[in-house]
Amino acid sequence: MKKFLNSPDTILAESLDGFAAAHADLVVLGPGRQFVRRAGPVPGKVGLLSGGGSGHEPLHAGFVGRGMLDAACPGQVFTAPTPDQILAAAAAIDTGAGVLFIVKNYEGDVMNFDMAREMHAGRSETVLTDDDVAVETSTWSAGRRGVAGTLIVEKIVGAAAERGDDLAALTTLGRRVNAATRSMGVALTSCTVPAAGTPTFTLGDDEIEIGVGIHGEPGRRRERLRGADDLAAGMIGAILADLPAPPPEVLLLVNGFGATPLMELYLMFHAARRELAGAGVRVVRSLVGNYVTSLDMAGCSLTVTAMDEGLAALWDAPVHTPALRWGA
Repeated sequence: MKKFLNSPDTILAESLDGFAAAHADLVVLGPGRQFVRRAGPVPGKVGLLSGGGSGHEPLHAGFVGRGMLDAACPGQVFTAPTPDQILAAAAAIDTGAGVLFIVKNYEGDVMNFDMAREMHAGRSETVLTDDDVAVETSTWSAGRRGVAGTLIVEKIVGAAAERGDDLAALTTLGRRVNAATRSMGVALTSCTVPAAGTPTFTLGDDEIEIGVGIHGEPGRRRERLRGADDLAAGMIGAILADLPAPPPEVLLLVNGFGATPLMELYLMFHAARRELAGAGVRVVRSLVGNYVTSLDMAGCSLTVTAMDEGLAALWDAPVHTPALRWGA
């Protein structure tokens, strides 16, 4: 294992210190490194809080700032944050309008966020993301996994919170966006958790994992590597088959898992866009890059969200975070 680290035991703490120092104009590191919060909470605004195991950077801390999250709780690598962390973050960002928890559908995350919500003194609601179409139930999840579509929920709901929407409206919007979003991933290699020092799973030189999860969980099947066009066709086909009907206009996110060059991600975008066009679906918004990663895994996921004018306007709204910035 070759990684930039001093010790697996300190990698998260040192990374958070570096992150907070690099983006001190945007974020503040909470006491005991329990959470990352937006610099200067906005009075009267609903607080948006998410989090999860580290190793998926820039999710979630990279999306803290204007127009997205108000705080994020980083757990240890691939491990849910504790209820104490989540409770402390909720208290720090609750300015009276309530807190909305945006939670990926993994058992540890759901359990700990639910516990924190029960203990939080203020008003709160939860939006659960479960956009992965690959498998119905997998390692660490009861039901579908929440993956890269979580970013889309956080961005759109974040824009609505920034303009002043109330807790009930934001909850409804978040659930609507999640219901309109589908994702599927493919892995070319495994990832290596620093504390383990060895790959989570093994793939042959000509093997890929179809439908892999963002922690390296198994997908639908293991196959021989084939051309990008064929892979995109299979992934888009699975996504569209899971929707009630092909939406006329969509946002297409091509998300890298951490070790895939942008050259290849844009190639996959081109292939996926053509596949959607062939099904009568027009890509009206797009995002390509490493946003919801799995440490050093090579591979990518495709995410499709059905769009309308209202959702497009919220997607286009100004955002200024360490990992996303436009119009601000």
